Amino acid sequence: MANHKSALKRIRQNESRNVRNRYYAKTMRNAVKKFRLLTDKNEAGEQLPKLYSMIDKLAKKEIIHKNKAGNLKSKITKHYNSVVSE
Repeated sequence: MANHKSALKRIRQNESRNVRNRYYAKTMRNAVKKFRLLTDKNEAGEQLPKLYSMIDKLAKKEIIHKNKAGNLKSKITKHYNSVVSE
């Protein structure tokens, strides 16, 4: 157990940030799953910039790794291109 007041505060901060980060990461994963189920090109085109923005913000806050963000964006772009070409 922590002995210093600052260590106790750090534990409290880490717990609250952990909860917040898990929420944002889960929200992003759900958004990606919903995007992959889209078959309408207009709706997909509408959702793509929002999803890009969400992924970039999470990478900037280091909730997800920047390479993971790039991989996700690449995969959803491939999906978008396949929907548009149909």
